[in-house]
Amino acid sequence: MSLINTPINTLSGQETTLGGLGADLMLVVNVASKCGLTPQYTGLEALHEKYANRGFSVVGVPCNQFMGQEPGTAEEIA
Repeated sequence: MSLINTPINTLSGQETTLGGLGADLMLVVNVASKCGLTPQYTGLEALHEKYANRGFSVVGVPCNQFMGQEPGTAEEIA
C-alpha cells in the first residue's frame, strides 16, 4: 500500500486517505497536546500557511501511543 492511500479519520470524523486531503506535497507530523514539543506547532503552522497556495500541507496526526501525551477526544483536540 502506498502512503498516499493510508486511511485516516479527520477530527470531524470524516473517513478519507492522506491523498484525499488534496495536497501535492505534505509533511505528516505525529502530534500530542501534552508533549514538550508543542511550541513547534507555531512554526509548523507558519510553514503550512506560507506554502499552502503551492499545494503543500502540514498534516498533524494526533497520537496517544507515546507516553499517553494525547489523551483528548477529537472535539478537545480540535
